[in-house]
Amino acid sequence: MSDSESEAGDQAGGVEHFNGPVENAWLLKIPEFQPSDNPNGLLEESSFSCLFPKYREKYVKECWPLVEKALSSHFIKAELDLIQGNMTVKTTRKTWDPFIILKARDLIKLLSRSVPYEQAVKVLEDEISCDIIKIKNLVRNKDKFVKRRSRLIGPNGCTLKSLELLTNCYVLVQGATVSAIGPYKGLQCVRKVVEETMKNIHPIYNIKALMIKRELMKDENLREENWERFLPRFQSKNTSKRAKPKVVKKKKDYTPFPPPLLESKVDKQLASGEYFLTDEQKTAKKKQEMKAKEKRNETEQKRRREQDFVAPEEPSRKHSTKNDSGKGNELNIKSLKGKIAKANKRAGVKRK
Repeated sequence: MSDSESEAGDQAGGVEHFNGPVENAWLLKIPEFQPSDNPNGLLEESSFSCLFPKYREKYVKECWPLVEKALSSHFIKAELDLIQGNMTVKTTRKTWDPFIILKARDLIKLLSRSVPYEQAVKVLEDEISCDIIKIKNLVRNKDKFVKRRSRLIGPNGCTLKSLELLTNCYVLVQGATVSAIGPYKGLQCVRKVVEETMKNIHPIYNIKALMIKRELMKDENLREENWERFLPRFQSKNTSKRAKPKVVKKKKDYTPFPPPLLESKVDKQLASGEYFLTDEQKTAKKKQEMKAKEKRNETEQKRRREQDFVAPEEPSRKHSTKNDSGKGNELNIKSLKGKIAKANKRAGVKRK
């Protein structure tokens, strides 16, 4: 599109008309919305409310006059209810921008999320938006959630600060949410980094990729090429191994038939013939079993008592066959003579 055509489009009402396809929508300049574009205002009143926690009451009360002043320039009415802990924004008859009420809603949301007023008021600008990312449901385990959230912040907040510099966004991690304020393209990068960090991908990989992209944008020759070969590739390694049990139970072969029923007490009595005995025979049998058991216990107890008085078996000594033949004595005599000769020599040396 030529410069003359764009100027003509601006003069015709501030809106450009494109006949052909758009290659890069991010390069398009959105014309500013003016009061002359909507002279009749809005038909109905719109309002949004937002609760804030108790610990934010003091700060919200102090900065509320500044909030009212910032919203009054866009003809938005702001109300604060400290009793119920509620903030409300409403449109008025003079409001001419239909989208500013959504910006005001984002402003009070960010204030309730512990974002300072100096950063939250930037949402009212045209090219600036906000994104509140909920990270609580991305990780089930509480310990893992805390570790990955601290990994996103980094030591002394250095990881978060480097992310802010690369995306031109303000990022705040508070509780179970991450609040980001900045341009639309930067908010996309912030959401991607936050979600992948909670999926156990270290943020340093994404930060390194953003740094490489920033350097490649400066080179005019590489601006139109594919950057996949320059970006770092992350390969996920699942190193966690399931602990194997000590006793591995083997699965039984599948059979469609049910297992056999266990024998009941009556079945056992029928098999042994005890079921058909009379009461007198049963009592006599029990007495006989008791006497046999007592006799066995008595013999076992007697054996234990006499066990201490039983003499242990002595080991048998085996005599050497060398003494019987006479060869062993000869060897012992020779070695004895050699020892005596050595002792005499030592004694003679000492005397001299």
